[in-house]
Amino acid sequence: MTTTYDFSVKMTNGEEKSLMDYEGKPLLIVNTASKCGLTPQFKGLQELYEKYHELGLEILGFPCDQFANQEFANIDETTQFCQLNYGVTFPIFAKIDVNGTNTDPLFTHLKNKKPGALSKNIKWNFTKFLVDPNGQVIERYAPTTEPSRIEKDIKRLLS
Repeated sequence: MTTTYDFSVKMTNGEEKSLMDYEGKPLLIVNTASKCGLTPQFKGLQELYEKYHELGLEILGFPCDQFANQEFANIDETTQFCQLNYGVTFPIFAKIDVNGTNTDPLFTHLKNKKPGALSKNIKWNFTKFLVDPNGQVIERYAPTTEPSRIEKDIKRLLS
């Protein structure tokens, strides 16, 4: 059975990173955008990361420009923006597509495991997927779901 840990993703420097590096840890995987009305969620994501990272939580951010072109063209601008404006220290990866013919394989997997209410497609920036320590996708959260509302589910995975 395929798990989330079976995938590799591209880091901002272009190198591949195996998600196997996170095996045994719960993951919160988010498609992000720097110029979106939901961008302030970076603050809540960073707060979760600071609170639970030492207990094993990993948050993985994947910038996406598929929704109204709300991401910088240059990935360095994206990472600087996240760090300067929201103090982001969790990993931000290379820009990806989450829908369409060029969908990143990780997001194809996530969407297949937890389709949305009306469609498998990602509807907007800041769709979130919670993955358990065994690499199984256990929940999908709408873009408007504030990170603080995910905390109880994260605590359950860490206990």
